[in-house]
Amino acid sequence: MRRVLSAFLLAASSLGGAAQAAPFTPSSDQQVLERLPAGAADPRQRELRELRDRWRAQPADAAAAVTLARRYFEASAAEGDPRYVGYAQAALAPWWDKPEPPAEVRVMRAVLRQFGHEFDAALADLSAAVRHDPGDGEAWAWQVAIRLVQAKYPQAREACEQLAALAETLIGAGCRAQLDSLTGRAATAADSLRAALLSDAAASPEQRLWSLTRLAEIEERRGRFAEAEAAFRAALALGLPDVYLLSAYADFLLDRGRAPEVLALLKDKERSDLLLLRLAIAGKVTGAPQAAAWADALGARFDAARLRGDALHQKEEARFALAVLGQPKRALPLASANYALQREPADARVLLEAAVAAREPAAAEPVLRWLDETGAESVVLRQLAAQLKGKS
Repeated sequence: MRRVLSAFLLAASSLGGAAQAAPFTPSSDQQVLERLPAGAADPRQRELRELRDRWRAQPADAAAAVTLARRYFEASAAEGDPRYVGYAQAALAPWWDKPEPPAEVRVMRAVLRQFGHEFDAALADLSAAVRHDPGDGEAWAWQVAIRLVQAKYPQAREACEQLAALAETLIGAGCRAQLDSLTGRAATAADSLRAALLSDAAASPEQRLWSLTRLAEIEERRGRFAEAEAAFRAALALGLPDVYLLSAYADFLLDRGRAPEVLALLKDKERSDLLLLRLAIAGKVTGAPQAAAWADALGARFDAARLRGDALHQKEEARFALAVLGQPKRALPLASANYALQREPADARVLLEAAVAAREPAAAEPVLRWLDETGAESVVLRQLAAQLKGKS
């Protein structure tokens, strides 16, 4: 079931809406994809090198290509470097446009397609995969993840129940808790997930990190900040690299007025666009010497993405425009375009904040409807919604 767990860990990062690089396809088998530091001893980089050599020796071997693509995608989630996703797509190039690729290729292709916000194409691949093998937990896991992003909760719950029958107990509990937390049952979600964490002493560190991060987010949305911080710290104490966890805890600290702690948490982590954004925000708040350089670097990355025709970064650019540049009129259309594709709480928040700052309450109507229809519990979102309604 390692692949089921990986799907959930990666979904949290890849669907989070980071500014993303366009997929990169090497011009030849000899082209250098990544220069490793001399004598690099990092186990992930060593494994990637070995898998890459095996793939180059047999580029038509679907199993070798999928294994390499999956490890690249895991590296992207851990390190926040979107180039790895382009490398993953390059590994699948022989099958990318085939209507009936091998089953393992189909699922990995779906994972990469959802990263590019090609949700319909990804779901088509995943549906075909579970028709072929109803026991494919990885395919069910990614269906849950995409449906959550689309705020299609009935379909997400159907996939979640299929997953829960296949996955480890803690993953099933976490899947159900995510859905409950977004549909008016946040207290039940937090209690059940905490109980599952306590009862499953044998859960792997990866399982615990994923579950603790979900618990922290649920508790934070409920306004139970001490409980949220305890869960975040327990996740961080596991010592596993995870950009999504760092981003989520940095946001928690920023909301608590603890920007200096963000600078310490994310020291030397500018390579990730997600983490660079948090550094730029914290740098502005604290007046850090690097603040201008961080803002310039992030702005250049957004400009480069725009020149490539890459429109996958609206949430992060909207937040950059709001929190770093102070330009709500620039932020609002970006946040609106992002919310048309992605409807998780973080997407809702940036649209509400942009609408409040731009004094355009009508722009946030989709979020207000979502809140009313789902009963989603979030202290921050409800406060922002009240501000907007007061301006209507």
